[in-house]
Amino acid sequence: MLGWLVSLRRRWMLYHLVDAHFAFMFDPAPAGEWVALDCETTGLDPRRDKIVSIAALRIVGNRLLTSERLELLVRPGRGMTGDNVRVHRLRESDVAKGLAPEQAMRRLLDFIGSRPLVGYFLEFDVEMLNREIWPMLGVRLPQRKIEVSSMYYDFKNRQLPPAQRGGDIDLRLATLMKDLDLPLRDAHDALNDAVMAGLAFVKLRGLLATC
Repeated sequence: MLGWLVSLRRRWMLYHLVDAHFAFMFDPAPAGEWVALDCETTGLDPRRDKIVSIAALRIVGNRLLTSERLELLVRPGRGMTGDNVRVHRLRESDVAKGLAPEQAMRRLLDFIGSRPLVGYFLEFDVEMLNREIWPMLGVRLPQRKIEVSSMYYDFKNRQLPPAQRGGDIDLRLATLMKDLDLPLRDAHDALNDAVMAGLAFVKLRGLLATC
């Protein structure tokens, strides 16, 4: 994006920002730093379902700083169904101890800063977060978003003969992790999913830079 457009967009969003504390989100991102992010929710309908847990960890260069991570339980404001408990292994009593959504968003934004976001199925997570952040701040998450399944698609596509490019590629997380020779953790756990997305991002960054 042209520099003047970036500057104009930043000024527009700062103007609409309700809480000046979060102006740091619009600062230049620290060089060579990202945040791997995952949310677990009561379902897959962003209009109706709620966030129940969030995990985020910083990536610096080629290292996942698992000691510098954020794990939050969030009170969803609605009862947990049996399906929810089976998928996420979070009971009603667990999420009852969680933060109110606004408290969780504030802690998450302070942790992320202006760093780009990395994730698998990240568009859904961002949509769920924006639904909580928009009423709070009057803006949506401005950080750059990096989808690891798109990186994987680009990597696999480049390996094909030109005539075969652009076709279907298996983008399931288990397939991606196995193909990249990375450890597959139990899914539907926010921290596990954030770690896997971060590992895939670091590996794919290196592979895409050399192919």
